[in-house]
Amino acid sequence: MKQVSIPSGTPLVPLYRELAGDYPKFFKMDTLSRLGFLLTEMLVGEEPDRFIPRQDRAVLVFSREGCVANDRHYVASMVDFPSPGLFVYTLPNIVAGEIAIRNKYAGETSAYVLAHFDEDLIFTLARQAFQDAVTRSALVIWADCPSDSEWDARAWLLER
Repeated sequence: MKQVSIPSGTPLVPLYRELAGDYPKFFKMDTLSRLGFLLTEMLVGEEPDRFIPRQDRAVLVFSREGCVANDRHYVASMVDFPSPGLFVYTLPNIVAGEIAIRNKYAGETSAYVLAHFDEDLIFTLARQAFQDAVTRSALVIWADCPSDSEWDARAWLLER
């Protein structure tokens, strides 16, 4: 098992430039999606054959606040004209989709909103992803960001 984290308040754009720098869609993402994207880069960025489509990797994202920080931005945009660019990120499962699209994962993608960080529950749900015959690994992400400048972001790469 490999584990990484991003300390709260870390400037995300310089980290993106250091880890990836080749995915302009990053700049359209909300903070939750940026954290998931960067945690994934930290875990699998050096894998050989990384962008070859695969069905054997699950992506499980957990959070307490979900996408509430972006929801606040979207509501504020409704004063004039609601922003479609913000609306896209008003679902907490978008981060799992962003990761799957970037990395060409076609395995299970799930997002869970929990009352609090519960490592036992998170790893119980992660183990369930391995119950099928296809899943060989899982990205397990806890990304909780009540605002654009404070978060708890950590991730694990689990192998069968």
